Formats: sequence, C-alpha cells, structure tokens
Amino acid sequence: MYVARTLDELVAAVAALGPDLALIPTMGALHLGHLSLLSAAGRESRHVAASIFVNPTQFNQGDDLARYPRDEDSDLALLRDAGCDLAWLPSVEIMYPGGDEIRIVPGSAALGWEGDARPGHFSGVATVVAKLLNQVRPACAFFGEKDWQQLQVIRSIVEALFIPVRIEGVATKREADGLAMSSRNRFLTPLERQRAPALHRCLRRLARAIADGDEVDVCLATAREDLRLQGFSVEYLALVAASSLQAIAENRPGARLLAAARLGSVRLLDNLAVSPLR
Repeated sequence: MYVARTLDELVAAVAALGPDLALIPTMGALHLGHLSLLSAAGRESRHVAASIFVNPTQFNQGDDLARYPRDEDSDLALLRDAGCDLAWLPSVEIMYPGGDEIRIVPGSAALGWEGDARPGHFSGVATVVAKLLNQVRPACAFFGEKDWQQLQVIRSIVEALFIPVRIEGVATKREADGLAMSSRNRFLTPLERQRAPALHRCLRRLARAIADGDEVDVCLATAREDLRLQGFSVEYLALVAASSLQAIAENRPGARLLAAARLGSVRLLDNLAVSPLR
C-alpha cells in the first residue's frame, strides 16, 4: 500500500496505480463501516484509495475537533489488511494553504436538519471533499448512507462544479443489534450502548406504520415521545423526500426518515427508507 503525505507523493502514487481508481474519504478512527465502503469500491474499481484527514472546517466547536478520535497506526493497519492500495494523509497546511478563507457554499441540500443543527458544517464538508476529489481525481468515490444529507450535499456540489467523478452511496453498516456504526459510538457508556439501538428500532416501527398508511404527524409525534421516554433527546425526526430533503406530510416514492438524537454526550444519526407504496 502506498502511503502519501505530500502532494508529490500522492501524484506519483496515483500515476502508478492508473486511472481506474476509487476514493473513500474518511476522517480516520476507522471501523467496519468504513471497511464496507472499501469492499464496495473494490467490486467497482481495480484500485482503491482512502484519505484520512480530520477536517477542522466542518466542526462547529473546538472541543469537538479536539475530542475526535485519532489512531493513525491502527487506521493504516486496517487499510492494509483490507487491501487498500493508497492511503492519503494530508496535513492541514496542505489542505488549506494560506488558511481557510476560500469555502464552497452548498445549495438547498444543505438546508435544514444537520444544516440547522451544525451551522457551517456542510460548507466545510463540501470544501474538503471537493479538494480531495481534485487532488486524487478518482473515477468514483464512495460514501456511507448513514450521513444521508451529507451524501446529497456531495452529489449536488459534484454536479454543480462539473467534477468528473461518480458518487456512490453504500448502505449503512450496522452492529448486530441495529445500531449504525460510527466512530463516536466509542464514547457511549455501557448503559447508553445498551439503549442506543432503540433509535433504529423506532425508525423501523415508524417506517412500517407510515407505509401502512397511518397519519404521518401522529406517527412522528408518537415516535419522538417514545424516544424521549427511553432517554434520548431528539433534535429532529422527520419524513423527507430523499433527494431534496424537504419535509413531506405523506408517504410517497423515495420517502425517507431522518433522525438525530442525543444519548448522553453522544449525538446519534440514522435514517431509513420508507417501504414503497402499494
């Protein structure tokens, strides 16, 4: 596996690997969810690259950035074992030469939900992903569906900026009890870890009820109260159109449930497609 830390090293490694290259952008702290992206990319491309960069411009608070888990040695070992061909580990100075005054402002896909909860977050995501795509110039890039809104933001900026890359979403990788895999799950206490899968169970019940024709507003209100009683602080729980992310009041093709809820100090995200209309 090539390990590149400078742009010259990256250019040389990409040239050696050839044009059929897939990219997995990550912030490190890798887990089986990331490895599922590598597996999906390996089925589509001859070579796979992964970037590891904890992007400061997508954090709203400095303590969140400082708290983000980092374990470069473990990450590189996981990538090697997974058959990754290239690891790109740029510094902040490489990614933001001269500072971070130049930013991409994403469009409507970034409005609401995470956009409201984390002002400026998607501008940081859009900027760093555009930089990574232009540095590596892969044929395709893979992102997990757990961060559903982020996936739509990335698709929108790639289209708007004419970046020649195919964006692929990969189904959320889950623990055996249904909890969506996330680098932040390690911060759950043992009791919180036992309770955390209730979020996904709630979404599954909610999706079934909406698909069966139950009134959406009533279903959402019941689900929010159910989560509150189980110790969650719900930031949002909504039925949206999958691509536009606009809230909708009834089931329709492509409808998706979005949720963000805190459990102790950990903020959990999840989403689920609602069953097709009969």
